[in-house]
Amino acid sequence: MPITEILARNAELYGNDVSLIELDPDAGVRRELTWSDFDKYANKIANSLLANGIKKGDKVAILMMNCLEWLPIYFGALKTGALAVPFNFRYTAEEIKNCLSISEAETLVFGPEFVERVGAVLGDLKVKKYIFVGENKPEYTVSLDTFIEGASDIAPDIKLTEDDEAALYFTSGTTGFPKAILHPHRSLTTSCETEQAHHGQTRDDNYLCIPPLYHTGAKMHWFGSLLAGSKAVLLKGVKPRTILEAVSKEHCTIVWLLVPWAQDILDAIDNGDVNIDDYELSQWRLMHIGAQPVPPSLIKRWKKRFPNHQYDTNYGLSESTGPGCVHLGVENIDKVGAIGVPGHNWQARIVDEQGNDVPEGSVGELAVKGPGVMREYYKDPVATAAVLRDGWLFTGDMAKMDDGFIYLVDRKKDVIISGGENIFPVQIEDHLRANDNIKDVAVIGLPDARLGEIVAAIIELKPGHTMTEEDVQKFCAAMPRYKRPRKIIFENVPRNATGKIEKPKLRERYCGKTIVEAQIH
Repeated sequence: MPITEILARNAELYGNDVSLIELDPDAGVRRELTWSDFDKYANKIANSLLANGIKKGDKVAILMMNCLEWLPIYFGALKTGALAVPFNFRYTAEEIKNCLSISEAETLVFGPEFVERVGAVLGDLKVKKYIFVGENKPEYTVSLDTFIEGASDIAPDIKLTEDDEAALYFTSGTTGFPKAILHPHRSLTTSCETEQAHHGQTRDDNYLCIPPLYHTGAKMHWFGSLLAGSKAVLLKGVKPRTILEAVSKEHCTIVWLLVPWAQDILDAIDNGDVNIDDYELSQWRLMHIGAQPVPPSLIKRWKKRFPNHQYDTNYGLSESTGPGCVHLGVENIDKVGAIGVPGHNWQARIVDEQGNDVPEGSVGELAVKGPGVMREYYKDPVATAAVLRDGWLFTGDMAKMDDGFIYLVDRKKDVIISGGENIFPVQIEDHLRANDNIKDVAVIGLPDARLGEIVAAIIELKPGHTMTEEDVQKFCAAMPRYKRPRKIIFENVPRNATGKIEKPKLRERYCGKTIVEAQIH
């Protein structure tokens, strides 16, 4: 069924129950929607879009910070038969312009945080309708409240199937300029099923959503709550105290964290900045992490502090409708370090350059297959053909299999080749993160005239901690010599909004050009 029918079902079955809560402690904001109001709100948005000429197959771009209106706008677009097109809230003005052009969106819904960026490229845009969510709207926009005023809250009579196009998601851009990923309703629906199968959401659960909703990770984890008809809290703020207070006051049971946030919580507890006895946390049953490789040392620390928590890690990418095509499974805590096994309704293989399965224990490219695989990179057949073969999605991630469990080694494009040896940065990063002085680390290759590349480690220390290059080298002495960092840089590690290390920025900063360009010149 189309995902919009799940929302309509929840409104019918659980209409007066709370579906969403927006929580912004710093601003003193707490707003909520029932399932009935959520569905009616989406219907009013849908009917208003239809009345303004939006039709099946059109695109509605969404450029907003997390808020109570975000998901009703998303579902309102879907109910018209149009495609929802979420935008990264970190996009520059130029990226906004380019992504609007690629997606061919003629309607843009945006918030006050983006007025300056949208205004900077306004004359270059082909957008016909600007819908503004917030106060002090620009003159060229219509406020959302005005836009939906007088609209019917009855679902529009638009026939949708699982095969109909539903959404365009943009890749994170950590390995190049973002590409638009086309997903049908089937992808969204199967994501609901996969998420609930993995984490067992029931009507009694409450999911704390912190990452941005434009990203498939946060939203597709919420899809499990949608399928279960359970509530979710949209939290603004990532400080340890803010997260713990939200879990405590809202009685959250499931929390999806990014690696830096989990690490910050543990550091705050260790430093005495927060006292977990001050919070009601007994109902918190599941902590899971995705969007990036998870250091095993972090989870060992977490389980010492929270021994009763279930833990899971989820692997996925926007091309596979977000997380879940591979997952560890809460029953496999003894396999921490692995990304897991094929997810519910998914298959996985590890293959060589010719697409043949590699022997167990050997490194190859991870390929996945399932009902959530994208239809295409939008209007880009060359890029699509490079990653889709016979229904298999070639992820660009290097992995190996051990006793049925998949271990992520690194991004294919991030592999460092030094003196003919393939070096996988994630392995070095995991080793360094086990040091108690290190908060975060990123490993990249730097050009070298003799070896081609050498290993460089950008190390971010914990506040108040010190290390020297000699200290780092001593800590790395247990590693094979060719893997040890040749260059140590003490600096903050840049991550994007979903927690991924922005390695292109680091390469540009410390190489000044790509490795290939550096070697040519």
